[in-house]
Amino acid sequence: MNRTDRLYALVEELRAVSPRPRSSRWLADRFEVSSRTIERDIGALQQTGVPIWAEPGRTGGYVLDRARTLPPVNLTAGEAVAMALALHRLRGTPFAAAAGTALRKLVAVMRAADVAEAHRLAGRVHLIGDGPVTPVPAPVAGAVAARRVLRIAYADRDGADSTRDVEPLGYLGNSRHWYLLAWCRLRGGVRAFRTDRIGSVHPLADTVTRELRLDDLDIPHERVRPLTLV
Repeated sequence: MNRTDRLYALVEELRAVSPRPRSSRWLADRFEVSSRTIERDIGALQQTGVPIWAEPGRTGGYVLDRARTLPPVNLTAGEAVAMALALHRLRGTPFAAAAGTALRKLVAVMRAADVAEAHRLAGRVHLIGDGPVTPVPAPVAGAVAARRVLRIAYADRDGADSTRDVEPLGYLGNSRHWYLLAWCRLRGGVRAFRTDRIGSVHPLADTVTRELRLDDLDIPHERVRPLTLV
């Protein structure tokens, strides 16, 4: 077992028996390391804020405050980005710093592969202002995450209807609307489709290989804020 896995396992072992203590010798035998290694690991966990303390005496040992810790949080990439979006909307409030800390704690307990996928998905979301309030159709959201080409029925600002095959690249949101950013095969370029004007959505078999670049957006860069997980 490597050290990272052992640290997680130590926390879960102490959580399972809390409020009873586990001695360093017991933990050393359990994880097949020395008592000194266990003491160093406990010290490292304490420095990161894990609420562990030592109870003295013959029957003493290390105790974890179960009420102040969470069990492993297995967030999916989509769930992590949803949390990031919700917490980023607290910018400018008295709770902005706490929101950032909460998000970092959630990301810290995710699997590495899920974190990487969450970063990729977050990189496809761009905001102007504090973020939108209108919903995004579920098939559109699923296609952006799955990188699937869509055939959409779309009504432009003048009410003219058209059918487009589009390659979803990401989202743009302002204080009123979500926009699907996609490569439009009809127009041969990146276009922004207001999601409340999308009438129907049909996923196609093709997959999307393009990536969205900030230069693709005809918006001053200083106005656009990319979503991040930090």
